[in-house]
Amino acid sequence: MKAIVVTDQAAGAAGMKLVERPEPQAAINDVVVRVHAAGFVGTELGWPSTWTDRLGRDRPPSIPGHELAGVVTALGYGTTGLSLGQRVFGLTDWYRDGALAEHAAVEARNLAPLPGDVDFTVGASLPISGLTAWQGLIVHGRLQAGQRVIAHGAAGAVGSMVTQLARLAGAYVIGTGRAADRQKALDFGAQEFVDLENDVLEDVGGVDLVFDLIGGDIGKRSARLVRPGGTLVSIVGPSEARPADGLAVNFVVESDRAQLSEIVQRVRDGRLRTNIGTVSALDDAVAAFNPTERHPGKTIIRVRP
Repeated sequence: MKAIVVTDQAAGAAGMKLVERPEPQAAINDVVVRVHAAGFVGTELGWPSTWTDRLGRDRPPSIPGHELAGVVTALGYGTTGLSLGQRVFGLTDWYRDGALAEHAAVEARNLAPLPGDVDFTVGASLPISGLTAWQGLIVHGRLQAGQRVIAHGAAGAVGSMVTQLARLAGAYVIGTGRAADRQKALDFGAQEFVDLENDVLEDVGGVDLVFDLIGGDIGKRSARLVRPGGTLVSIVGPSEARPADGLAVNFVVESDRAQLSEIVQRVRDGRLRTNIGTVSALDDAVAAFNPTERHPGKTIIRVRP
């Protein structure tokens, strides 16, 4: 099968290659998915799990990309909950070969059914962005209606999902980002926008929840805005500063079939919109990951037409 592999950590995305690889086999509790579309997060080339397994052994050549949508073509021993020919979407394990390939082996529990009226490209755009937003807001942030939320990077793939889910929960959302991102953030539902290069973040006043996708100085300044009992949620590592009288939570997104199903239902009924940027074929994926200019939104690789 065709697959994108990485072999050289120092080379980053420039080291990606399209090669022929053996098709994966389904282990216990696995399914093999014929991949139709896959998502890729640029930062994963810096994740230890891309380069070593859980025992610290070298993994390369490894296949990146951990979001997929496709069709189940094989079931491993003991696999339950999914069936041959079923449309599915979800996350592959961080320490296993990923989805930038024609087939991928995935633990069945990491996948959810993909309704027939949801395109594979849309399905592949949802797992990391949707689950990160859901878990950060609802599971870790315990968001309540009427609360004030700062959504950093509100025009990005994750930030736009944070904005929409927070609005659906009844929160007041303050988006942040570059000046050029203002209109997009507002289009996704932010009620205010802070240009982090030209506006003063502190002018927004106290908030109940900060969803931090940036870290560094912005993360430290954001912590000071969290009201008593509020939460600073981060996906960029432990915060350098904690709220004076609140929680600081750093988490890594996990696949969850029930949450995936909740998210895709909101897409089906029009309450959530995906933030897809570039869509490229697998043959053109290497070029798509080395753009000469900044491309907003999520990059999706369409493995099959």
